[in-house]
Amino acid sequence: MFRKVLIANRGEIALRVINACRELGIRTVAVYSEADRNSLHVRFADEAICIGPPRPTESYLNVPAVISAAEIADVDAIHPGYGLLSENANFAEVCRASNIKFIGPPPEVTRLMGEKEKARQAMKKAKVPILPGSDGVLASSDEALEVAKTIGYPIILKAKAGGGGRGMRIVRTPEELPNLYHAANTEAANAFGNGELYMEKFIEQPRHIEFQILADEHGNVTTLFERECSIQRRHQKLIEEAPSLQVTPALRKEISDTLCRCLKEIGYQNAGTIEFLMDEDRKLYFIEMNTRIQVEHPVTEAITGVDLVKAQLRIASGETLDQILPPNIELRGHAIECRINAEHPQKFTPSAGKITAFNVPGGNGVRVDTAQYAEGVVPPYYDSLIAKLITHGVDRAEAMARMERALSQFVVQGIDTSISLHQAIFQDEDFRAGNFDTKFMERFLAKR
Repeated sequence: MFRKVLIANRGEIALRVINACRELGIRTVAVYSEADRNSLHVRFADEAICIGPPRPTESYLNVPAVISAAEIADVDAIHPGYGLLSENANFAEVCRASNIKFIGPPPEVTRLMGEKEKARQAMKKAKVPILPGSDGVLASSDEALEVAKTIGYPIILKAKAGGGGRGMRIVRTPEELPNLYHAANTEAANAFGNGELYMEKFIEQPRHIEFQILADEHGNVTTLFERECSIQRRHQKLIEEAPSLQVTPALRKEISDTLCRCLKEIGYQNAGTIEFLMDEDRKLYFIEMNTRIQVEHPVTEAITGVDLVKAQLRIASGETLDQILPPNIELRGHAIECRINAEHPQKFTPSAGKITAFNVPGGNGVRVDTAQYAEGVVPPYYDSLIAKLITHGVDRAEAMARMERALSQFVVQGIDTSISLHQAIFQDEDFRAGNFDTKFMERFLAKR
């Protein structure tokens, strides 16, 4: 096992990794920007090193600064968390060149799965179901028109190197395709430095389903069931559940077996998530892979009893899945996660500032992952997530009841949060009945 690990992240995920390391007897090194000097991940790590000014490009995304901190602290490995450098293949390569273990997949695999069209073709080759679409990137809007003619409208244009909804456009008619093509191309080029686009058939009201996988460094791969992430706004997830109400045991086994075979072929290692869209006929279609731990990993931990971050560390240290996981993992009840964001619950504008009062709920089946505290400051430079509230019950009804109780006891004062928005969602009849898709929030907000 590693002697010392640097966490190249901040906030609740940095604290989450510190906790996992402490349970495994691993010393930790936090890195922080000047804005995070008083953050809890800095306080609870064994060592802490300031790596720059508040802006992420000058600190958390500054690869030379992170590597210098790792070398100064003499660490064995770096855990990137999620976001920031977690899916940066170049960073993983620099770690390798510096003889520091990157806790994640090899850079070659990260690069393959990070380019969405290459990932799509790899899944297609392995017979993972994918949506009809272009064979590779599109050369021009004229080619896009020809491809759209063969697969039928509506279609969706996606950035080859995209994420977070940027570089995406839904096209419903041939007449609007050229303008939308150029808009997506420009947005993708500005956001990712790569304007290349590909095309897929667009499903009007899909559900968003994702499968959690773990793969060791000895060729063994397993899935830990699925999560449902359909409650989202502008492609940003708000609520996640596990398992999905729509995935049958037969479909779960079919997709799991196919994914294990595919990821073994490409040499995947560590934790990862494969995301799908589900149509009205309950057919799943691959859309992308995230080569890191996900924000919503706690709901999978709740229904399996597996600590995914500790599993990441143990895999990276060379252990096999047989050593890490129990022989038979069974679904245990139902879990739900609410992302508590520092933003106005109706205007959705960010809300930075000092937290004047902070009380987290507790009790049976309630978990809170956060790095915030009373008198702490939410800086304006980073993602708005300030806490993850997770509940677990014997079934969805109990998990929902615990979530409603926990939301009512979650106190954050001094800044705006999304708590009241989540409370309203849990009162919605369609949500309570499980009748939702990725367009749920549009309908929900139109009714408010």
